Amino acid sequence: MDIKEVQNEIIDEFSMFEDWMEKYEYIIELGKSLPLIDDKFKIDENVIKGCQSKVWIHSDFNNNKVEFRADSDAILTKGIVALLLRVYSNQKPKDILDADLFFIDEIGLKEHLSPTRANGLVSMIKQFKLYALAYQTKML
Repeated sequence: MDIKEVQNEIIDEFSMFEDWMEKYEYIIELGKSLPLIDDKFKIDENVIKGCQSKVWIHSDFNNNKVEFRADSDAILTKGIVALLLRVYSNQKPKDILDADLFFIDEIGLKEHLSPTRANGLVSMIKQFKLYALAYQTKML
């Protein structure tokens, strides 16, 4: 599935909920279902700068696609990371770099986050794109 298709799937899922309390609960559930990241990846170089809570993102590059793993010490943030992983993981670096993350506005996520969490979201997206840029550069 390409990035646009994944985002449309997420938008469809969120359209089932009546209010933001239900959406928050769903995001928290997504975070709880996130596969555990190995402790060896919970190191300072994998911590996202600019996040209120601790977020670790690790990547691998296999078959010309970027595979991400991530975790957070905050349950809501962990759910947000789960959404981003779903969109970005197992995609080609160029597709990640070119992606327009329209699902964030479509589901109203950014406007329902505190300013510090919204900044953290931007920092997480930047980090995913930096990994993709590094892998794309290696491919040239």
